[in-house]
Amino acid sequence: MNPLDKQEGGNHYKMAIQPIEYIAANELDYFQANIVKYVTRHKGKNGAEDIKKAMHYCELLLYYQYPEEAVD
Repeated sequence: MNPLDKQEGGNHYKMAIQPIEYIAANELDYFQANIVKYVTRHKGKNGAEDIKKAMHYCELLLYYQYPEEAVD
């Protein structure tokens, strides 16, 4: 069985490609994966809250991968 055909809680996003497929195919790290997930689902799930979560992960990505560029 393909695990993409199974959903634990909730519903799959109504998209041509699931965020997890894009994340895996592009070997995204934890920060990038969460940014993709939250930006992708915001309209169908938590609205502005998901955009704020994506922004937070952008800040974390900047802090950990480009500390010299991170702002306080």
